[in-house]
Amino acid sequence: MQPTLALTLTHRLSARNSMLADAALVIIGSLFVAALAQISLPLPFTPVPITGQTFAVLLVGAALGSKRGASSLALYLAEGAAGLPVFAGGASGLAKLVGPTGGYLIGFAAASFVVGLLAERGLDRNWKTAILPFLAGTLVIYLCGAAWLSAFVGFDNALIAGVYPFLIGDTIKLILAAIVLPSAWAITKGVDRS
Repeated sequence: MQPTLALTLTHRLSARNSMLADAALVIIGSLFVAALAQISLPLPFTPVPITGQTFAVLLVGAALGSKRGASSLALYLAEGAAGLPVFAGGASGLAKLVGPTGGYLIGFAAASFVVGLLAERGLDRNWKTAILPFLAGTLVIYLCGAAWLSAFVGFDNALIAGVYPFLIGDTIKLILAAIVLPSAWAITKGVDRS
């Protein structure tokens, strides 16, 4: 075999393995979000439940980077839209994407992208600086979610029903995500997050 042919074949195999690894990480990320969505506590005064999703979204973005993280969440949304019981409490269907909590679901993909982008720029290097991308991601989720929810309940009520009750819990989640982040790095060790 000629050296150039061997290098070409090696490069193609390497690229194929990289694509397979990327696909596996995207699928695992979507399943991680789906699993934590099952930790769901409905609240009587709002259609927005307390879930583990935001914690998962933040970690997926930081561990996989902007492109893979957003792809994981896009896959998650597609799984739910297709009828798989991946949304909070085992819910699924297009109605969830266009209903009162649809903005939060769409915001997950945007937040994962933002967290991943900030992580790619080095803000995930230790748990103290990782709080910044996680805070930005949480704000993106609130912005998308409350803006969408306001079409159903009005702006003031969207803040009362979709932001204020979650501030303490989401602060705890983003701190926990920053602490758990080194474990996520161990799982994705050797993966280029850009």
